[in-house]
Amino acid sequence: MFRTALRNVLAHKARLLMTVLAVMLGVAFVSGTLVFTNTISNAYQNSSAKGFDQVDVAVTPESQESEGDRLGTTPELTQAQLDTSAKVPGAANAIGVVSGFTAIADKDGKLIGGGFQSQGGNYWGDKDPRYPLSEGSAPQGKDQVLIDSETAKRAGYKVGDTVRLSIDGPVLTPKITGIFTTDDGNVAAGGSLALFDTASAQALFGKAGTYDEIDVKAAAGTSQTALKSALDKALPKDTTETTTGKRLADDQAEAIASSMSGLKQGLLVFAGIALFVGTFIIANTFTMLVAQRTKELALLRAVGASRRQVTRSVLIEAFVVGTVAAVSGLVAGIGIGAGLRALMGTFDAAVPAGPLVITPGTVGAALAVGVLITMLAAWLPGRRAAKIPPVAAMSSVHAQATVKSLVLRNTLGALFSAAGVAVVLAATSMGGSDGQAPMGLGAVLLIIGIFILTPLLSRPLIAAAAPILRIFGVSGKLARQNSVRNPRRTAATASALMIGLTLITGMTVMAGSLQTAINKMASSSLKADYVVSMANGNSLSPDVDKKLGELDDVTATSPLRNAASRIDGETEYLTGVTGSTIGDLTELPMDNGTFKVGGSRAVVDDTTAESHDWKAGSTFTVNYEDGKKQQLTISGVYQGNEMIRGIMLDNATLTPHVEDPADMQVMVKTSDGTSSATKDKLEEALGSNPAIKVQDKQDISNDISQMFTLMLNMLYGLLAMAVLVAVLGVINTLAMSVFERSQEIGMLRAIGLDRKGIKRMVRLESLVICLFGGVLGIGLGVFFGWAAGELLASTMSTYELVLPWTRMAVFLLLAATVGVLAALWPARRAARLNMLTAIKSE
Repeated sequence: MFRTALRNVLAHKARLLMTVLAVMLGVAFVSGTLVFTNTISNAYQNSSAKGFDQVDVAVTPESQESEGDRLGTTPELTQAQLDTSAKVPGAANAIGVVSGFTAIADKDGKLIGGGFQSQGGNYWGDKDPRYPLSEGSAPQGKDQVLIDSETAKRAGYKVGDTVRLSIDGPVLTPKITGIFTTDDGNVAAGGSLALFDTASAQALFGKAGTYDEIDVKAAAGTSQTALKSALDKALPKDTTETTTGKRLADDQAEAIASSMSGLKQGLLVFAGIALFVGTFIIANTFTMLVAQRTKELALLRAVGASRRQVTRSVLIEAFVVGTVAAVSGLVAGIGIGAGLRALMGTFDAAVPAGPLVITPGTVGAALAVGVLITMLAAWLPGRRAAKIPPVAAMSSVHAQATVKSLVLRNTLGALFSAAGVAVVLAATSMGGSDGQAPMGLGAVLLIIGIFILTPLLSRPLIAAAAPILRIFGVSGKLARQNSVRNPRRTAATASALMIGLTLITGMTVMAGSLQTAINKMASSSLKADYVVSMANGNSLSPDVDKKLGELDDVTATSPLRNAASRIDGETEYLTGVTGSTIGDLTELPMDNGTFKVGGSRAVVDDTTAESHDWKAGSTFTVNYEDGKKQQLTISGVYQGNEMIRGIMLDNATLTPHVEDPADMQVMVKTSDGTSSATKDKLEEALGSNPAIKVQDKQDISNDISQMFTLMLNMLYGLLAMAVLVAVLGVINTLAMSVFERSQEIGMLRAIGLDRKGIKRMVRLESLVICLFGGVLGIGLGVFFGWAAGELLASTMSTYELVLPWTRMAVFLLLAATVGVLAALWPARRAARLNMLTAIKSE
């Protein structure tokens, strides 16, 4: 039986090639998705990574927690503590670390690094072991700076050039004295790093004579634990904290893993979907393959082979096919993963750079899909074929599917679908994060239910296309009959496309609805023409508001100045505004009271008011950061959103209690409204500072929706592969269907249907099947998009469902295109069959 199985595999080379192709597609889909997701995940992890080779023990300030009405404080590390750290037994040296945001402009004045990844620091002495110089020399004074080699390469800077940069104030134009290399993950991810001498860095970052961290290197023969113990004895325990380099590395790995968990889960969902689709393709192929070989298997039974031997021969064939296809599919998947990673760049997606990642898990998954799932997919139809009596099978009188099996399948599908819909609807009523897990469970149940019901659904949906198919005469009628003749095969063929379009439609509905909600939020809550903020989200200097207010074209400004406070024993952040102009710059719906800010009057958002049981007219006592108290009266409760929320009071009331005032943003209204010329004037007034963003409402909306756009682009990249797999899967299924119906096609040719008619029949059959999958996918996608939107609507008041009719029409056209392209080769093959040879074929 083993030799028979191997000979059977090699005897039908065309069938073998198509089977290997089907399995390879499934493996490539899974492995390509895993390579892509692991590469993206690793790139994000590396972007947060920091090397600790030069750190055996790090000394950091010990933050004092808030207690009662007292606000917590963070002490500073002094020069004396640095000197003490360097002299403890077992210490080789100690480096004082100073760091902060530093925006570097390229030669066109545009920000390098993307804001959050634009960092600055200090270069220690004449030779800093953390940052080896590749060329040039150490900086001296504020007019000299070092930049990393990656930034220098991207911007075209070299030693001796002058560079424009900014910390949080005016633009500086220091000279580049050297270029260094670094293992900083931010730099590898596309960020930038600028280094000043220590004294200059302390002055620029507002930390004169102090440090953010002290990194201590152990002497030869001293362990990290021993050095930590020595530092603990020498430094004050109430204001400093020591951590070993190993602990820092472990904590960093844990923090990165935690921050990446959401992205990883999302990417693993796509990997699971890839496995799901790949399994369908493989199972469908082997079901057809075994059905074609029914007479052959019956002959084996007739000459003495047992049921077990017949089943085993099918499994041996599946093992050989699966092994060959798994290896080739893995190679193809690696290429697909690399292609998708490159494709992300064409979408202008801000994904960190990084190497292609091929993990043992990816290799294991490819082999599991290629071998194990192939054998499982072959076992079920093989076992079914072995049960058919040999005489019945050789006479082709065996039944396709009993009424009992169809009733059982449809009942099971209806139960799964009903349960899925019920769970999804229940999840929408929960709202927020509580409904996410039930929503996912309901989606899985519904998709499984629809897949089980697809053969039943195929008849009425394909029948709806009958009037159009009649236009094509006999070919159209035959195409419709062929599509519904074997509903299970039609369903399995359409399922891969259905799943892909379900995801892409659902995400497109959500993305479009979110973009509309964000635009509505920006336009409804802001009357300001522009919002000025730092590129990294940090605070602005109060001088920005003063400079903007002095411009002739500016009619009103107001900073949003944040300050910590204690209210009812809890930390609450206050937002200081210019009371006389804030009403001209915002338009926030009021739940109760009026929007009046000034003196001891404040307004508060609805969420904060509910948590404290406040309403218009309520009073509360605030404890400012300078220790002083004041009683404030709530004049009104407004509806907060993702842009504006919190307790709002006049800056004239708040600022005297703030030691170092800083603004999160400044709202600006101009006499000419928004225009590129006005925006240029505002930017020029601020010194064309690369660290400062001047945004109108559309810019703000685009900024907020950037992450959604990135995720959607990643989805499009993954689903581009799904569509490719669907195309090849349909080609394979149609080709095997043509092979299976060779005798029938020969008879049609013999009674007068010409080659063009045969081609048209196969093409229309493919088109109908793909449109069937497209309609189901788009319908499910709209439902899931609506349901997921209901979860968001509970936390985003401006959210409303927006159906992207144009894009859905494009998706349906895409499904039709898949059908047309997939049928080209099978239709040509069917038309070229010799009618006499086909009639005599078994």
